[in-house]
Amino acid sequence: MTTRIESISVFDMLKIGVGPSSSHTLGPWRAGLRWIEALKQKEQFDLVESITVDLYGSLSLTGKGHATDIAVIMGLLGTDPVTYPIENIQQEVDGIKSKQVIHLNGERHISFDPVTQIKFNRKFLEYHPNGITFRATLTNGKKVSESYYSIGGGFVIQKERKRSKQKMEAFSHFPFPIQKATELLEYCKVEQKSVSEVVLQNELSLRTEAEINDGLRDIWQVMLDSMYVGCHTEGILPGGLNVQRRAFTTHKTLIGTRPYDNPIEWIETIRDTEVKFRQILKWVSCFALAVNEVNASLGRVVTAPTNGSAGVIPAVMMYYMVIENHDANFRDIRKFLLVAGEIGSLFKKGSTISAAMGGCQAEIGVSSAMAAGALTELMGGSPEQVLMAAEIAMEHHLGLTCDPIGGLVQIPCIERNAMGAIKAINACEMALDADPTKAKVPLDKVISTMWETAKDMTTKYKETSEGGLAVHVNISDC
Repeated sequence: MTTRIESISVFDMLKIGVGPSSSHTLGPWRAGLRWIEALKQKEQFDLVESITVDLYGSLSLTGKGHATDIAVIMGLLGTDPVTYPIENIQQEVDGIKSKQVIHLNGERHISFDPVTQIKFNRKFLEYHPNGITFRATLTNGKKVSESYYSIGGGFVIQKERKRSKQKMEAFSHFPFPIQKATELLEYCKVEQKSVSEVVLQNELSLRTEAEINDGLRDIWQVMLDSMYVGCHTEGILPGGLNVQRRAFTTHKTLIGTRPYDNPIEWIETIRDTEVKFRQILKWVSCFALAVNEVNASLGRVVTAPTNGSAGVIPAVMMYYMVIENHDANFRDIRKFLLVAGEIGSLFKKGSTISAAMGGCQAEIGVSSAMAAGALTELMGGSPEQVLMAAEIAMEHHLGLTCDPIGGLVQIPCIERNAMGAIKAINACEMALDADPTKAKVPLDKVISTMWETAKDMTTKYKETSEGGLAVHVNISDC
């Protein structure tokens, strides 16, 4: 029997979107867009008279804290999460709530009250914890519905059906189809290529090199902007927990009074700063905190592999640029993102990147592994050391629960990005100092162990806010 391998592009793993959650915000947003497209394909869009949206499981239990209802509205409006001006979101939503009318896909005005027509159902659908069902009543009296599942990282799927089976199990068109880390390593050996070179060849089967470069530049620009904005924004994060932004104060202490006017000058200014050993940890933490404070305030970030873990990869890349290699350029960024994306895809294929399925090990753990492996290649590590670094990073995140207080991607999520970034750098250093042929735990084993751990973990620790810090910390005390 021929093994079918899923082709996952780097651009599938690293998506530009809006915070605070890839599974609870970006996913439902995209699901709304998918449903509109389905209605149009069935020639039902012009017949829609009224709609309701049912959120299930984790999307319901932590949906309000994750702005899932807002994301659903933005999807129904037909807006693009990559380009829509984030400063307009709240005003748009407030207008719909006030007038109780939505401009469906920007084409048709219909009555819509989000308070009553977006329903939070505590029950879980069988297929996946993050379920969402769109329902419509048509002018001919017919009722139609479609269910979608937000499976992490902004990926949205429907339950497999006969007509979609072929698409769901499509053969890989990559020249180097990869399901496991051992296969990736074998390609590197046979082809005498680095991990990033193998991944680049796969990407070239989908798009031109110019398109790849443009796409990766866009991704890095959003990552850089989110660090820059986070480091230059003070105040309290929205949501009711009264969480104080910390990146601003930390950054101000570290950068001093040195002048700059934009993110590029900012990088050069940091490079020119005399960074003492103790300050390295502070800088890395500052970069990670900055991104996830932007994410927590419905800002624009890159899923890496999720929004909740969006700060780890940019923080580690920035560490390389301002601490390890002041001559780093786009070629280094490209290598880093290619390797990170491939490692993330290994976890998605062999385990999960959804906290609702696997707890926070599936988000911060995977992002730390991605960053560790990517940094190791930039630091001159072999493919074997790249995979070893990824394994070390994940090994020490196994069992990490997802227990957001108040269902908000703030406590403990923001700090965990800083911890994940530091662990990634540490994992890289250990891998570079080690003989990978003597490694006791291969990456594929830690990926399968992570999946077994995810299955053993009780539901209350999987992004439901029904266990851990979410119930042992009084929200009123925050």
